[in-house]
Amino acid sequence: MIARRCWALAAVVLCVLTTTFALAQSVPELSGQPNPMETAGAKPMPKWIVDDIRKMRNYPDQPPIIPHSIDGYQLSVNTNRCMSCHRREMTEGSGAPMISVTHYMTREGQMLADVSPRRYFCTACHVPQAESRPLVDNVFKDMSDLGVKPAGAEQ
Repeated sequence: MIARRCWALAAVVLCVLTTTFALAQSVPELSGQPNPMETAGAKPMPKWIVDDIRKMRNYPDQPPIIPHSIDGYQLSVNTNRCMSCHRREMTEGSGAPMISVTHYMTREGQMLADVSPRRYFCTACHVPQAESRPLVDNVFKDMSDLGVKPAGAEQ
């Protein structure tokens, strides 16, 4: 009886150790130094992509990326520099795309005369794009790459 308990305990310990080792090997190191207590210099900042070319989105409802530099832009409760070009009234003069009409709606879908406070801080969703290596390989496959045809397409 005691021998069975010892074998069962040994099997559980072996499973826990094996699982822990396997997880430690499969989790990628995203950032930081191998020894976190060491002081090391910061990596250089990546170069921003500032070509003003609108990029294709990777998935439906992805917020568009910002294709220009936003260094020095003020984004506070009182000021939003993005709105000087992207607000509906400013797009004709600036040539910038207008922000989505959803930014003028409340959570309940009621239209507002101005940008909704919950959509006012642009960089909560929209980010500039940098020339940098991904931290983790992207294995996403679009539905069209999987052979799914759009509705109404001939089979």
